[in-house]
Amino acid sequence: MSSASALWYFESVDLYDILCPHKVKAMAERHSFNYYKKDQYIYFPDEPAQTIYMIANGRVRIGHYLDDGQEVVTAILGMGEIFGELALAGEEKRRDYAQAMNDTTTVCPLSLDDLKELMYQNHTLSFKMLKLVGLRLMKLERKLELLVFKDARTRIIEFIKDSASWKGKKVGLETMVPTQLTHKDIASLTGTSRQTVTTVLNELKEKNLINFDRKKILVRDLANLK
Repeated sequence: MSSASALWYFESVDLYDILCPHKVKAMAERHSFNYYKKDQYIYFPDEPAQTIYMIANGRVRIGHYLDDGQEVVTAILGMGEIFGELALAGEEKRRDYAQAMNDTTTVCPLSLDDLKELMYQNHTLSFKMLKLVGLRLMKLERKLELLVFKDARTRIIEFIKDSASWKGKKVGLETMVPTQLTHKDIASLTGTSRQTVTTVLNELKEKNLINFDRKKILVRDLANLK
């Protein structure tokens, strides 16, 4: 994992501590958390994009629908991560949806005006937010490239390699990727089926290319994963 990629990932998580209104003294008294049950929508496509959100608890699924009605899941985010940030890049209406994945999903909203004020006061924060927006756009382009040009097995392997590049921790030749994603989650993110994900992961495990459990994927040698 390159130091630049690692920095981008950890900044996207650590921004919560800087942006959550409950941790900003001037905002704390006029903000409240929003609570959602599993499968409740936080926002829908075409809604006004005037807020960014920070996840205080639980997980959130981000996705959109194609013209033929097919669902595409673009991200599954967890505690400390931020979503809805494309409002900062000029998005006037949501292009995607955000949906709670847990009964205890808790998010903290921050208005675009409040965010701009914080960024005006803190140039380092401005730089981090721009990097976060850029990273999300790069990931989306990468996902679309895989969906269009790669077969199911390749999409799953490339997903593991991309996850290792962004979130992995090097231990000798091995790379440990912390994840709470289920096989169903990975299937949603790669446009495949849960059965295909299970088959491919087990095949890679039998070849001693990876090992995995519910909390992590261990890539034996990233260069040889194919």
